[in-house]
Amino acid sequence: MNRLITLLFVFTVVISCSKGGGGDEAPPAPVTPVVILNPGKPSLVYPDNGAPCEDGTSINDTQSEINFQWTAAENAESYLLSVTNLSTNSEQTFNSAVANISVALLKADPYRWTVTAQGKPGSTSAVSDAWKFYLAGDAQINYAPFPPELLAPTPGSTVFASSDYKLELQWSTSDVDNDLASYDLYFDITDGSTLLQSVSHSSETTSVIVDVAENTVYYWKVVATDANGNVSDSGVYSFRVN
Repeated sequence: MNRLITLLFVFTVVISCSKGGGGDEAPPAPVTPVVILNPGKPSLVYPDNGAPCEDGTSINDTQSEINFQWTAAENAESYLLSVTNLSTNSEQTFNSAVANISVALLKADPYRWTVTAQGKPGSTSAVSDAWKFYLAGDAQINYAPFPPELLAPTPGSTVFASSDYKLELQWSTSDVDNDLASYDLYFDITDGSTLLQSVSHSSETTSVIVDVAENTVYYWKVVATDANGNVSDSGVYSFRVN
């Protein structure tokens, strides 16, 4: 009888130890969060900002090939080159795995370009500064100004006039030959075809005060002229006065 009691006691202890064994298991390892690094901002190298591009490789009578170059950005997986023809306002984009790419463009036209560094999925892309250049034409010795950039009011914006219903229009222009002469300001409430006044060039940024009315949409453009009679057009943009 004592032997039976002893065996039952041992059996009970074994079962109890088996049930309690789970308490000795190691806790699950902590999950390490995945850190996604954003790419750095690319720095543009070539073509130079605000200069004629003398070194393009001529392809034919109308096109030259330009090798765009920029600095490699930290954590970048690829790059997106955006090139805008400022004469036609048409934009082209090109993908590159490295910090340069060759592109065929129309000769004797002004361009603006930027580079976007793209990282791993989930990261935030970084965009470079915008540079401008003129692609040289065959035997071209003087260039038209860059098309004026309308700064204020910004295109499509809604603004408030002063208490006496005055508003400042502001634009910026540059010229690779440094021979800017004047601007024609077109301003009306229909299509921006009415010449309001001519302004002599004095600095890269120019402003004019105009009369406006409440609850009215205005259209405007600026035409820049250099000393050789070359012209460039900003294109017509609009804004609303509340």
